[in-house]
Amino acid sequence: MLGDAGSAPRPEVLRRELIGVGLVAAAVLASSAVAGVVWGMLAPTERLRVTQPGRAAVLTGESMHLFDAVGMFLCAGAVVAVLSVAAAWRVRAVRGPALVAGILLASGLGAAVMMWVGEAVALLRYPRPDDPPVGQIIALPAELGTPLALLVQPFLAALVLLFLAALHPRTDLGSGTAGLLGDLRPAASDDHPVAGAVAPYRPSGDFDSTPQPRA
Repeated sequence: MLGDAGSAPRPEVLRRELIGVGLVAAAVLASSAVAGVVWGMLAPTERLRVTQPGRAAVLTGESMHLFDAVGMFLCAGAVVAVLSVAAAWRVRAVRGPALVAGILLASGLGAAVMMWVGEAVALLRYPRPDDPPVGQIIALPAELGTPLALLVQPFLAALVLLFLAALHPRTDLGSGTAGLLGDLRPAASDDHPVAGAVAPYRPSGDFDSTPQPRA
């Protein structure tokens, strides 16, 4: 069934929006995986000296690298969140609640993907020794250590989305449609004039340039 004048069939619009949100979510996951590789390559290791079989002591100052690794992970997640939302916002047709849900879900999963990929890369760079001799200095691969760091990427993505939506002057966010998924009804009449609608009231003091008949 066709909607109002110029509108596409609802199934077609719905399929197009869902495909767009799916592509955005896939791009967020791919970007998070790339950021995980970068984090795994750059995150500092923690160096220890083996004091006896099965035991080691952390070298002076090396324990600070745990904080550095978490800080670098948070920065990488923030960059992915801001850039992914900014890129997705340029796709006007998918702006709406579906895009918000897709980005938040993809950002949460993307943070987990970044952690898994990053820790796997760090483990490839610095494999854990099985039985190092006493006196040897070993390097442990970087680990995130706290699951709370996974909340930063979806939180910043939601914050940027809220900021962009609040600054947009149109009620349909420029998508041309409105509704739960952006396809349930045409955009509000304040954005697109409807045929037969009453002209807005002209406040006093505005200059009317149309020629007036002379008596």
